[in-house]
Amino acid sequence: METQRQKKIGGVIQKDIVDILQRAAIDGGMRGTIISVSKVVVTTDLSIAKVYLSIFPNKEADTLMEGIKSNQPLIKHELAQRTKHQLRRVPELLFFLDDSLDYIENIEKSLKGEENPIIDRDLLPKRKKS
Repeated sequence: METQRQKKIGGVIQKDIVDILQRAAIDGGMRGTIISVSKVVVTTDLSIAKVYLSIFPNKEADTLMEGIKSNQPLIKHELAQRTKHQLRRVPELLFFLDDSLDYIENIEKSLKGEENPIIDRDLLPKRKKS
């Protein structure tokens, strides 16, 4: 269960991270790439913030995620500058790709009958035997 404080800090981080990443994508010559922060989950001790990103178009996602992860210290520094009046300490930032939109899209395709996993077994993810 998230406390009010965790939610508040998550909200502050979410608002600023979007701005930082969107500007970085434009400066990096990736105009037309949309980066959104779907959620930020802050640990109870407020030391780590898990940042879930949605990137469109999806083909840019892996390249962009690598860049974001390698520039994590710079992003954290920029965030610290922006939030110095709201946060005493900026948590460690961990970035994850939020693929829930792809998941939803696949479900919608299946429901519309565009892709039928019963007919085409390759559409189903393979289960690993434990």
